[in-house]
Amino acid sequence: MAYASARTVDAASLPVIDLEPLMSGSGDGLERTAAALTDAAERAGFFYVTNHGVPAALIEKAAAVSRRFFEAPREAKAEVAVQGRHRGWLDPGESVMEGARRPDLKESFIWGIEVEADDPALATNPLLAPNRWPAFLPELQPTLGAYLDAAHACGWQLMRAFAHALGVPPGHFIAHIDRPVSRGGSIYYPPQPPTAGADQFGVAPHTDFGCLTLLWQDMVGGLQVRANDGSWVAAPPMADCFVVNVGDLLARWTNDRFRSTPHRVVNTSGRSRQSIAVFVDPNAEQAVVPVCAEGEPARYPPVSVGEHIERRYNASFAYRQKAPKVPS
Repeated sequence: MAYASARTVDAASLPVIDLEPLMSGSGDGLERTAAALTDAAERAGFFYVTNHGVPAALIEKAAAVSRRFFEAPREAKAEVAVQGRHRGWLDPGESVMEGARRPDLKESFIWGIEVEADDPALATNPLLAPNRWPAFLPELQPTLGAYLDAAHACGWQLMRAFAHALGVPPGHFIAHIDRPVSRGGSIYYPPQPPTAGADQFGVAPHTDFGCLTLLWQDMVGGLQVRANDGSWVAAPPMADCFVVNVGDLLARWTNDRFRSTPHRVVNTSGRSRQSIAVFVDPNAEQAVVPVCAEGEPARYPPVSVGEHIERRYNASFAYRQKAPKVPS
């Protein structure tokens, strides 16, 4: 399989940042941590974090119950397949990154905050939806719900730190987070066959849609990040760390001061790979107006969080082409 080789990441390219001062709100450490986070977001758009506040036991439980879901028969998983809104099971082949030649090999289970089926907001907000929890695995709902809550707590702190470092009020990026359109994705990657070809990926090269992604990955590896020179840098798993990356929406919001960096997954390990990603975004109605340096013109017109993410969904997921569009 003729994939370009990937260098191993080092601390100079993807730093490891201790969030303990940020999570505890401790004095001078808060200032230093915010500066380190912002520097990493500007230089690479990717970094590792430790002491992120998501309990190790919860991560282990979420990974275990997710694996039980993916090991279930296809017929059972299909009962909660994604249908028109972005919640439930995505079969392999349902995700095609923009510009990719072939569908991704991954399968995933997607969930968000709990929303009732009769919620009037569903008529105007296509990014909110009732979750599709499988009846055969009742442990999935409380476990992944708790995981999303814990990841949100970390994500909002990161957004506050970015605001502080950019000289805007701490709540600037999170003024509306009572009904966030954040999504969780528990993801399973089968081993890639040696004959799959160089244009086949677990996840093809892409940038993420929204503000921030918090990623837990098992110890198999396979995540790669594109460097400035166009080469691919391996971002291997590190114990007790999340990988965090900036998405397109936060890059836009910072007038491209922060980088949304292409990345991909190539699983040539011969083993299955598992990860859990939480895509952290505010409410759909949150206005995204570029934060510019003094005298700097805005590169983008205002857009809402919902408008931006909905456009990206429509370009990336096969079910969006097959199913009637929900009102927007």
